[in-house]
Amino acid sequence: MESALSPEPQIWVDADACPGVIREILFRAAERARIQVTLVANQWLRTPGSRYVRAIQVPSGLDVADNEIVQRVAAGDLVVTQDIPLAALVLERGAIALNPRGDLYTADNIAQRLSMRNFMDELRGAGVQTGGPPVFHARDRQAFANQLDRWLARRR
Repeated sequence: MESALSPEPQIWVDADACPGVIREILFRAAERARIQVTLVANQWLRTPGSRYVRAIQVPSGLDVADNEIVQRVAAGDLVVTQDIPLAALVLERGAIALNPRGDLYTADNIAQRLSMRNFMDELRGAGVQTGGPPVFHARDRQAFANQLDRWLARRR
């Protein structure tokens, strides 16, 4: 029997930059695993008619969606995000952070990822062209689906 103090883990999605194909994987997983998936964005998002999927629209502004996720996330929840500072914050709250390419953010790698992100920001601020992220491939989608399946299997 579930305790009111320990709710079922759920999935939070930093949805403004989440690829549509990843959202579709999450929608199917929500139905299959009967798990709550909440997309948080500063724009309206189309979601399927499902009791397991919802969207929260927050006002525009720097880190508004991130702050909403941090306020609501609980230990054991999964957060899907490409935002490394958000990943660091949810890790501090005991949640799991996964990027849409299937890479887990962990206590062991988050400091290095934050440092690299900050370094790249400094380069861009100095006018250096650093290029964008690599193209999203089918192997990224598969890596994400595999990590999601592992997380879902562990929560059972």
